[in-house]
Amino acid sequence: MNAKERVLTAFAHQEPDRVPVNYLANSGIDQRLKEHFGLASDDSEGLRQCLGVDFRHVWPPYVGPKLHEDIPERGIKVDRWGIHRRWVEHGSGGYWDFCDFPLRDADEETVANWPMPDPDLFDYSVIPAQCKEHKGYAMCFMVHGDLINENGMLRGMDQALMDLVVDDPAGLLLASRRLAIELEMIRRVLEAGNGSIDILWIGEDLGTQDRPMVSPEIFEKHILPRKEKLVNLAKAYEAKVMIHCCGSSSWAFEDFIRIGIDAADTLQPEAKDMAPAYLKKTYGGRLAFHGSISTAGPVSFGTVAEVDEYCRNTLQIMMPGGGYCFAPTHELQDNSPTENVLAMYEAARKYGVY
Repeated sequence: MNAKERVLTAFAHQEPDRVPVNYLANSGIDQRLKEHFGLASDDSEGLRQCLGVDFRHVWPPYVGPKLHEDIPERGIKVDRWGIHRRWVEHGSGGYWDFCDFPLRDADEETVANWPMPDPDLFDYSVIPAQCKEHKGYAMCFMVHGDLINENGMLRGMDQALMDLVVDDPAGLLLASRRLAIELEMIRRVLEAGNGSIDILWIGEDLGTQDRPMVSPEIFEKHILPRKEKLVNLAKAYEAKVMIHCCGSSSWAFEDFIRIGIDAADTLQPEAKDMAPAYLKKTYGGRLAFHGSISTAGPVSFGTVAEVDEYCRNTLQIMMPGGGYCFAPTHELQDNSPTENVLAMYEAARKYGVY
């Protein structure tokens, strides 16, 4: 099988020749892996080939004007949505973390006038070439399509959640404006892909480590209808839908299945009701899985032998009958030793054959 066939076979709950493999990582470990393989710092394609990755991504570059200015005197970078980020060092690297939350106290009028990227100002003409370049791989278009996280990046997480409780008009307008832009971008990308884009990859973090982040009522009222719009658009172009969903989120999986979502991503095994055995028993055959290799376990803190055993055990649980893609939970972190990450992908090669 080629990579595209392998992924689509797994998504169809059938057994491919081997388990599909994916790779997501923070910049520190990414650079260490490239150095290990003797690759240039910008050779991401070379690294994916070394690791046997079956997924590739398309993206239309933004060609419009800069909508929000950086704040260099404070080291703040501001993206085209107006989200503020600052670099925060930690023991093994650093993150561009969110700050300032410029729409925290905004009213409806302020949100209505907040500059956002125009879908017309992305270059969709490059999509066919991107698809052609990676022909034979499972092609993904990744777009947030979420309500909570990106509203939280602009309003603060506490205010973003409170918006849903009290139906705050400003917060709901912000979510609606973002969704409308992303829906139009998705439509144009899928149209430009002309059937070559296999997966629309969306997101919505719904759980803490041990419980839902929102009530069932809020989920049903505010979140699920937005997800249905994304799913329906993808299905109109015969694309699969995978949702990134951190934390204890399996409480929402029956609804995901009902509205047509094909796969769930991240799958943090330490969170409540997220262990591989529980997911496979409860949702196997109805929902495909992408992730489950914890970035808070042996890959970060164990030995090479422990990584090998951990990955083998996970594969033994998740592989039977298809429906599983081997990948880290969220992204590999900078505190993961290089040798452990190499052992992780070697385990997929050794134990991931059907």
